[in-house]
Amino acid sequence: MNIELVKINVDEAEKIWKMQIDAFRGLLDLYQDFDTSPGNETIEKVKMKLLQGYTYYYYIYANEVLVGGIRVIDRKDGSRKRVAPVFITEKYRNKGIAQRAFYEIEKLHGEKNWELDTIFQEKGNCHLYEKLGYKKIGEIERINDRMDIVHYIKD
Repeated sequence: MNIELVKINVDEAEKIWKMQIDAFRGLLDLYQDFDTSPGNETIEKVKMKLLQGYTYYYYIYANEVLVGGIRVIDRKDGSRKRVAPVFITEKYRNKGIAQRAFYEIEKLHGEKNWELDTIFQEKGNCHLYEKLGYKKIGEIERINDRMDIVHYIKD
């Protein structure tokens, strides 16, 4: 499977926002996390992120089909780079696409000094990040009575 990342800009905010809302809808419904879920972000917030000089937003294509998106925060000052969010549309999940997208991101932004967060209850996500070399750090953060957030780094 050929994975390609295509950088997007603020002109494509509505398209990436709609994809993000759709991709996170199931998690939002399940965990009712209306404060921090990418599935509940406004288009204005996505536009704001796209305008940040240290934000790199990419479409994820698999065999020339648009299947998801990934945002990288890279201040290029030696601080940790951050992935937030990454998503694959439902039809294309569990096919190794996210893993391959991370390899491509590391080619563009470097292999070391990363961080990310995920839902502790989503064992598939935790497994993916651990397989990619991320290590759990710190305390698990309680968001509500349905979900917790776990923090990861990769050096």
